[in-house]
Amino acid sequence: MDSTNDQANDQRKVGDDDNNTLLIGFDFGTSWTVVMTNRGHKERIRSVVGYPRDMIGVKLLGAPYLVGEAAFEKRSFVDLRAPLQDGVIREYVERDLEVARHLVSHVIESLSPRPDDEVCVIVGSPARATNTSKDLLAQIFQEVVDEVQVLSEPFLVAYGYDSLVNNLVIDIGAGTVDLCALKGAMPGQNSQVTVNQAGNFVDEQLEALITEVYPDVQMNTHVARAIKEKSGYVGDAPSQITADLRANGRPVSYDVTQMVGQACEMLIPGIIEGIDRLIQSCPPEDQAEMLRNILVAGGGSRIIGIDTYIQAALVDYYGDVVVKCVDDPVFAVARGALKLATELPPRYWEKLGNVTDY
Repeated sequence: MDSTNDQANDQRKVGDDDNNTLLIGFDFGTSWTVVMTNRGHKERIRSVVGYPRDMIGVKLLGAPYLVGEAAFEKRSFVDLRAPLQDGVIREYVERDLEVARHLVSHVIESLSPRPDDEVCVIVGSPARATNTSKDLLAQIFQEVVDEVQVLSEPFLVAYGYDSLVNNLVIDIGAGTVDLCALKGAMPGQNSQVTVNQAGNFVDEQLEALITEVYPDVQMNTHVARAIKEKSGYVGDAPSQITADLRANGRPVSYDVTQMVGQACEMLIPGIIEGIDRLIQSCPPEDQAEMLRNILVAGGGSRIIGIDTYIQAALVDYYGDVVVKCVDDPVFAVARGALKLATELPPRYWEKLGNVTDY
């Protein structure tokens, strides 16, 4: 049998739930972790781990640590830690490595792998994450799985939507905005841009803007994030945004419409600059088609009007531009990762890292 037929047979086998391979698409995000498996499991987990602050906390938790929503709900009396900063683990910070291990092992265990399973994971990382960061992430997964490959998040979005030729993906996460120009091959560093002002940056700016206008309000980034996730917009406000907050301990409703729009629009300059860089790096004969195929993903794609706002910002300079948001921003990366894991047998995964920059 030739190698082509051999690979095709492997592809059929690897997606078959009758075998002992558990395939996982793993979107390890700064704020949220999302997983999908070839056995139909889909889940979103907060990317946080909570640790007791003292012996009383140990008694209250009844466990050495909690993960995800269980930890977040008890944030008032636990040491709440996020393993990622700007989409990556801080290199060689042992405490962050421990947090990442606890979160990853918890998530893998929650998928109930069988004793004889081969557990294989494709995990997303920021577009221009360093090789050291990706190796560090892979090492953490290798402690609890059999096979792992770390790949660019916007590439995985594109793979999930079969948008691999002359497409441009903008993945707006909490820690980073990642942009990737797809040219029919695995993207190298020259085809990707990472902007470090992303969702968390918007939360911080919104908190500052609200407290500037309403100095008596009691605010933190958790409250600001909830307002943004519920009502974030750019361009013209769809309606008045009223937030139920607290001032000096009293419940008060505030009009935060202008502040929400102003904070969300702070994302746009970095995105436009990144698009400009990627378009200019493409062959001139491909640029027009790429500008008509811009896809916005990630949690930031849920900001109302962001596709039309980016499109309008580009039209005056480039002419014909089409920008669309993905239909499922929560699972877009994990879906693409699982699709790739299903279609390409794990024994070929190591070849995915051999990329020539273009």
